[in-house]
Amino acid sequence: MFLGSDPIALPMLDWLAGEGKTMAEVIGVFTGPDRPSGRGQKSRPNPIKAWAGERGLPAYLPEKLTDSDREQLKQQATDVSLVLAYGQILREPFIAAPRLATLNLHCSLLPKYRGASPIQSAIASGERMTGVSLMKIVRQLDAGPVADREPVPIGPLDTAAEIEAAMAEACQTVLARALPRLARGELDFAEQDHAGSSYCRRLLKEDGALDWHALAADLAARINGLFPWPGCTIEIGGHQLRLGQAEAAISDPAALPAGEAGQVVGPDAEGLLVETGGGRVRLRRLQRSGGRMLPASEFLRGFPIPAGTRLTSHPMPPLVSPHPLR
Repeated sequence: MFLGSDPIALPMLDWLAGEGKTMAEVIGVFTGPDRPSGRGQKSRPNPIKAWAGERGLPAYLPEKLTDSDREQLKQQATDVSLVLAYGQILREPFIAAPRLATLNLHCSLLPKYRGASPIQSAIASGERMTGVSLMKIVRQLDAGPVADREPVPIGPLDTAAEIEAAMAEACQTVLARALPRLARGELDFAEQDHAGSSYCRRLLKEDGALDWHALAADLAARINGLFPWPGCTIEIGGHQLRLGQAEAAISDPAALPAGEAGQVVGPDAEGLLVETGGGRVRLRRLQRSGGRMLPASEFLRGFPIPAGTRLTSHPMPPLVSPHPLR
């Protein structure tokens, strides 16, 4: 039985229903109820429910898991509950209902980045490696023992969109190793190093604020980590512009003439340069409201941003903590 609501799981589910069916058969899904979305706020099924419907599989949509949901697992003779980005707290009777295990695929190399936004927070923190961890679920947040990990490298220009796609493939790799071992009773688990844990939280729209007094590398990492959601923005002439990709163009402030943080230097061949509190950041992709995300050179042909333009700084809320965040 699969439990999840995020489309990141779709490639893995396709694999399980196809090539991976020799290891395990998906017998149904638990996912979030239909919710209003889009401009018209029409109620639409989430992608996991739609996936199950296309294959004639039952989809259970509880607002909150109950004893009757636990009974569904037992009646279906569930061997394994597999959880990925579900968003509900599982109580002990529900965790214990499957015959073999309730396992969670968490998109970080645990114990780092426990919580709701591990992909975005790892990129925004400047990590160059993340990955998927297969763990047992316990009542503490992402603190269960881990059976396997699959690393995923983060390139200097990778955004959350690219890393989510890589994570989806890594989930398949982990399951291809783990499911046969689980069936044979040979899947071993090791406790996490809880002293090395860190926590991330659910992202909010205001997390897209930028403080240009920060270092160029830190600003680039945050812009890339928070794309596509919630997306970092700047305001110029009353227009809100979304930033889709960035990099530290010059990270050594000593190599630059004195400049004011947030001052636009001007375009180069790869993007738009902006002074920061430490070096220059290159904005590589920008988007106007209602428009498409464009490479900076193309964007600037239709929306010039003169050198000397000052970008306003705003406090950047912290994304990661050594303690659980709400």
